[in-house]
Amino acid sequence: MKFAVAKDGKVAIEEMETPALSEGDILIRMRACGICGSDLEKVYGSYGMASKRIGHEIAGEIIETKSDKFAVGDKVFAHHHVPCYNCYYCNHGDYVLCTEYQKSNVEPCGLAEYIRVPAWNVSKGGVIKIDIGYEEAALAEPLACCIKTIDKLGKIETAAVIGAGPAGLMNALLLQTSGAEVFLIDTNDFRLDFAQKYDMLGINAKDDVAGIVKDATDARGVDATIVATGNLKALKLSLQLIRKGGKIMLFGVPAKGAMLNLDANYLFSNEIQLMTSSYCSELETNAALKMIEDKKIDVESLITHRLPLEKVAEAFELAHHGEGMKVVVVG
Repeated sequence: MKFAVAKDGKVAIEEMETPALSEGDILIRMRACGICGSDLEKVYGSYGMASKRIGHEIAGEIIETKSDKFAVGDKVFAHHHVPCYNCYYCNHGDYVLCTEYQKSNVEPCGLAEYIRVPAWNVSKGGVIKIDIGYEEAALAEPLACCIKTIDKLGKIETAAVIGAGPAGLMNALLLQTSGAEVFLIDTNDFRLDFAQKYDMLGINAKDDVAGIVKDATDARGVDATIVATGNLKALKLSLQLIRKGGKIMLFGVPAKGAMLNLDANYLFSNEIQLMTSSYCSELETNAALKMIEDKKIDVESLITHRLPLEKVAEAFELAHHGEGMKVVVVG
């Protein structure tokens, strides 16, 4: 079987034996797997987490099972990481910080013809039956990460989302759905133009962003900014946009070792909260799937490119250079 690997700043296809199942495992035929910003960081940047496997927005069909919870032919979404739900972190709701969360994974990765989901993931709720399309289901994972982010922010009336990529636009759509006024900021004209079909106010970062935002908010600034890019210049821009008492959410994946140089006195004096939100658990994924099923968020409209596994290198280049919106590998 074929699967994708990251090697020397590129993506290649390799061959391996189809994984054999142990008790409780399932084997999925990959039908759709989105390319995430963290995947791009693993290939082109300096990813700071342990796993370097690429592809985790996984939807597919079960073709073999050794679990009595699932049957051959079931359509499912599969999580790559699953927490234990019983440790200190899990008991405090910090599921993605669970030690077992990063240890767990699928084999060999999400960008493969066939994917073994281990019994641990299956037993901990990491596999979810779906009644929607495979591509929609794959996008439930990034939407779930955004749901977690918006939940952390709480009540927001005005927000700036810096980074108009797929995840940035999903965050903006969730905020818009909640009734918030959203300013979407990027340097990529294609993505700003793409966002117009959602009635989203796009601002080119080369323009006077702070002036535009302040004029629209009675010189106050926004309640929250979401930095949906790993470029830390966006974090500095946030300080020009945020109101007193506002919240800055670091959502995009910074490179390992990336350092901040911020005016700590300004943060302190204005009681500005600096927050982070990284990954999600199946709790948010279930909420995301429900939103998609109920047609509250049209994630499928974000997909601009669908490529087969054999063209995964091309898919990564498209995503890396921002030549579209969401890129999905299909099988």
